[in-house]
Amino acid sequence: MSTVLNGTPALTAKDFVTDQEVRWCPGCGDYSILAQVQKIMPMVGVPKEDIVIISGIGCSSRFPYYMNTYGMHSIHGRATAVATGLKATRPELSVWIVTGDGDGLSIGGNHTIHLLRRNLDVNILLFNNQIYGLTKGQYSPTSEEHKVTKSTPFGSIDHPFNPLALAMGADATFIARSMDRDPKHLQMALTRSYQHKGASFLEIYQNCNIFNDGAFEIFTEKSTKAEEALFLEQDKPLVFGAKQNKGIKLDGLKPVVVELGDGVSADDLWMHDENDFYKAQLLIRMFDDPRVEGHFPRPFGVFYETQRACYEDIMKMQIEEAIALKGKGNLDKLLRGNEVWEILEKPQ
Repeated sequence: MSTVLNGTPALTAKDFVTDQEVRWCPGCGDYSILAQVQKIMPMVGVPKEDIVIISGIGCSSRFPYYMNTYGMHSIHGRATAVATGLKATRPELSVWIVTGDGDGLSIGGNHTIHLLRRNLDVNILLFNNQIYGLTKGQYSPTSEEHKVTKSTPFGSIDHPFNPLALAMGADATFIARSMDRDPKHLQMALTRSYQHKGASFLEIYQNCNIFNDGAFEIFTEKSTKAEEALFLEQDKPLVFGAKQNKGIKLDGLKPVVVELGDGVSADDLWMHDENDFYKAQLLIRMFDDPRVEGHFPRPFGVFYETQRACYEDIMKMQIEEAIALKGKGNLDKLLRGNEVWEILEKPQ
């Protein structure tokens, strides 16, 4: 622990490290994600006793053991349900949900979308490695078509989820993407997730070096990253390329890649606006929309942010209103409801 000027103890990343042996495969992307979460925790300024990490089932779900905070390793796909109950009853807590593409989008998909639409003030970290790692390499809801795995020896015929599109469809109020092998960008995305008031959904590309090694290599390797990854910044043009000589502009509602120069400047490009609901959907779908021609970079950063009342705040207000009635309610009337009929005798 270090101290700040007023003598109050200030936390460091080491304060969030536990005495538990970290049991992930050597080289797993989870190590980097854990390190970045531990680094940003002191900066958010929340006491350790007010932070809760809740996970479901999967490799990523070991997370609570390695964070020196409160936590719960819950059941398959139900981390979002457990977190909903906790946040509703203890709204003052900082609740983080750690899940994977199998846990959060397959058996837990239904719980995920309902947490997002309810807009509880929690942070969902979805580790996407496009494979089932803990159960030894079956295809997952985000695996690409024709993926050959132990459960799809002739190639998967399933169409994969786009996690951010799912979050957008569920009316999430904060949607972002980052990657395990870009620590600074991941720290930014984690911090922004925490700062958002409402349900934040952060997809993190995470390499499973045992069962799906190199799935996101073109976005993380120095030789290809500049050409294949597009980093979004508020009020900045969509520029990419090793020489920052390429950009994306809109032809009506259709994104197109252009070369800068020869009459095309940064002012002609698509300017990113995190609050634009319609453009966010184009960005999220840009790399998997069959109507879009050509090869596009994969966007990373904050796609969309908006403000909406949080579930736990509305619930608290409703409870206070009910308490204010002080016994004036009518249980019989409540049970009968408004759907009643009065049967009249047939006139003689």
